[in-house]
Amino acid sequence: MKSAEIRKAFLNFFEERGHTLVPSSSLVPENDPTLLFTNAGMVPFKDVFLGRDQRPYVRATSAQRCVRAGGKHNDLDNVGYTARHHTFFEMLGNFSFGDYFKREAIQYAWSFLTEVLQLPAEKLWVTVHHSDDEAADIWINEIGVPAERLARLDEDNFWQMGDTGPCGPCSEVFYDHGPDVFGGPPGSPDEDGDRYIEIWNLVFMQYDRDSAGTLHPLPSPSIDTGMGLERMAAVVQGVHSNYEIDLFVNLIKAAARATGQSDLDQPSLRVIADHIRSCAFLIVDGVLPSNEGRGYVLRRIIRRAVRHGHKLGAREPFFHQLVAALDDEMGQAYPALHERAAQIEKILLREEEQFARTLDHGMRLLEEALGNLAGNTLDGGTIFKLYDTYGFPFDLTADIVRERGVELDEQGFESELEAQRERARAASRFGADYGSEISIAGRTEFTGYDQLEDEAEIVALLDEHGASCEELKAGQEGTIVLSRTPFYAESGGQVGDRGLLENDEARFEVRDTQKQDEHHLHGGHLKMGVLRVGDRVKPTVTAERREAVMRNHSATHLLHEALRRVLGDHVQQKGSLVGPDRLRFDFSHFEAISPEALAQVESMVNAEIMADTPVTTRQMSLDEARNLGARALFEARYGEDVRVLTMGTSDFSIELCGGTHVARTGQIGPFHLVAESGVAAGVRRIEAVTGKAALTYFHEQEQRLNALAEQLRSRPDQLESRLDSVLERNRELERELSQLRGKLASRAGNDLVGEATEVAGVRVIARRLEGVGAKELRGMLDQLKQKLGSGVVVLGVAGDDKVNLVAGVTKDLTDRLSAGDLINVVAGQVGGRGGGRADMAQAGGSNPSALPQALDSVAEWVESQLRQG
Repeated sequence: MKSAEIRKAFLNFFEERGHTLVPSSSLVPENDPTLLFTNAGMVPFKDVFLGRDQRPYVRATSAQRCVRAGGKHNDLDNVGYTARHHTFFEMLGNFSFGDYFKREAIQYAWSFLTEVLQLPAEKLWVTVHHSDDEAADIWINEIGVPAERLARLDEDNFWQMGDTGPCGPCSEVFYDHGPDVFGGPPGSPDEDGDRYIEIWNLVFMQYDRDSAGTLHPLPSPSIDTGMGLERMAAVVQGVHSNYEIDLFVNLIKAAARATGQSDLDQPSLRVIADHIRSCAFLIVDGVLPSNEGRGYVLRRIIRRAVRHGHKLGAREPFFHQLVAALDDEMGQAYPALHERAAQIEKILLREEEQFARTLDHGMRLLEEALGNLAGNTLDGGTIFKLYDTYGFPFDLTADIVRERGVELDEQGFESELEAQRERARAASRFGADYGSEISIAGRTEFTGYDQLEDEAEIVALLDEHGASCEELKAGQEGTIVLSRTPFYAESGGQVGDRGLLENDEARFEVRDTQKQDEHHLHGGHLKMGVLRVGDRVKPTVTAERREAVMRNHSATHLLHEALRRVLGDHVQQKGSLVGPDRLRFDFSHFEAISPEALAQVESMVNAEIMADTPVTTRQMSLDEARNLGARALFEARYGEDVRVLTMGTSDFSIELCGGTHVARTGQIGPFHLVAESGVAAGVRRIEAVTGKAALTYFHEQEQRLNALAEQLRSRPDQLESRLDSVLERNRELERELSQLRGKLASRAGNDLVGEATEVAGVRVIARRLEGVGAKELRGMLDQLKQKLGSGVVVLGVAGDDKVNLVAGVTKDLTDRLSAGDLINVVAGQVGGRGGGRADMAQAGGSNPSALPQALDSVAEWVESQLRQG
């Protein structure tokens, strides 16, 4: 059976037994900050096991894409050196959420292995946790596994996804490759051999481990199983290494073609074949190469693959070429891979090209350091230089030197790294801390979705230093916390509201609103009166400013969706700032956006605005929002109930958002993109204006056009053609000027030849020129050398604190005199330096006043050189 057939057979088997087929989740765990990547088949069901999430089914089956290349679960260092480690793998699993338990799970596993895959029963060994008599009894007395082929183990048979979370005893199934392979059965002293290979793990999910390590029984004992597709394919296909299965054989062949290799057994080809899978699927799920977090791990994997290609002799980009082969193998099972293949190729190619520029230099430095090694340890300074200057992550350097049997000075590297971090911290320290930790009972009720005025009680006051106080007096700065407020506190990129807090005796000007825990903090200045804890005030938001902010915030949602539709589904929000004057939106994308694409995005947003459709918000469960297709920030944490914002024709944009928005899209007014730029690797930024700010922008642009047209004595609608004619005339004048300078230079050259002095039988010209541009110096030098026939020429021009020099020596003299040496002598006297060949050299300087004396020294230098010769 091929890998794809095993995957299909597994899913069909459990579907026929009442399991709901659940598609693979993203490699980026949703709403789970404890994990870098999805690293096991049960990750998407974690909250179900904990009882926090309810699904419409109690049985599920899936083929889950997993990555173990960062964080606690990291197999990256082992890839290429073992037969079964991967950065990317597929975990086939069946799950029960309080439905069946140990007996059915064991029976299902045995039935699939022996009946569907037809593995010989006598080749299968099992393990259980030493305390799990129930599982042992089912295996021996119901399934019929001989007692001598069952082992009771300790910590190896207790499964947990992380330091906290769902866990429980497990039972593993091993396949015996036979006596020709070294190794003993599980639990024996030789168990680390390759004879007995784990192929299935049944986890009996019974507990939730808290941060203190205490085990709490789960409300409903459940089942989580995992069968690695790659390992099972190796067993079914009768090969010992995962890299010999059909899927990898084709990828290795593609890697060999891309790197020009004929020997398919080279370990580097296995590394490349493995890495193309993790890189491609991480990009599919919105991860882009960067210098932090998941993007940094992706960049490390790409660079590791490129380095192995370099090791095989590849000097041109090759890694991106493997996407097509991967698409052939897995595109049918995962359509998103096929749909985004071209985009994945572009991102990988860009990374390859970027790294290639430093790879050769870095490898030369490393080879030199290894060649000069005294001992068996590479010093931390060299490791850090490779990391800081050439982009070699520590593990990449470790990977290279491990092949040479060399150790690394990891402590020295960490010391260098910490020193750099301290320099960065020192450079970014602020002189004051404006934060304040307050403890206030209850919460501030936000009423600003529907109104801009309210009545509220003051529940806390902070003075200008952030300390709690009982009253504020006129003229004081401070912060006020209310029982309820229409003021929006800065969140999700939307700036905080401004306005007034008033009663009959006092007036407080709110300059900003921030949020701490469940309270809104109104910071500002008390203009008059006295305010005390317990006083009642009337909070009023500045309406015009709030409306401008809402226009920009709503436009941001339309912009996000338009970018995804024009550029691709890889676009994910990476940050935003929504103020009254303009909006700023950061998003994942791998290259600058073309003017045509930007125009398409702007047109799409304006079309939705002009459609003037209602903007609706609804409260619903997080699951309902997911099913609706609502977009959310990967890194955000959400409660059980979320606020879903929908706007545009045919629900153009659906996102989770707690901000304030217009009632209809038409209220946004005109939308205009004013800037697009890169802010980090793989992150672009768009700035835009809406409403009144857009009208002001258009008016200012029109004024600039009118002013330019007036200067060029043209009408604005004729400005382009008028500017073209002016530029063409300017080019004509430059050509004429150059020709005149050439003629002047030629005449001056004739005069200079007549003024040449003779030094030890060699004719020498050393002159400062006036009215000659730096560009004409080289041409004039060539003319003078030709007219002299034999001799030395040095020419200089000076102006605006700058000196330009050229020196020439005719061919018959270059064995005795060097223009390169001569130019450095002259340039050094005018505060500069230069270089060149023996027959021609150029230089610059910064001290025009020293030029006459420097030129006078030429004859003396020529004489001394000739005397030495």
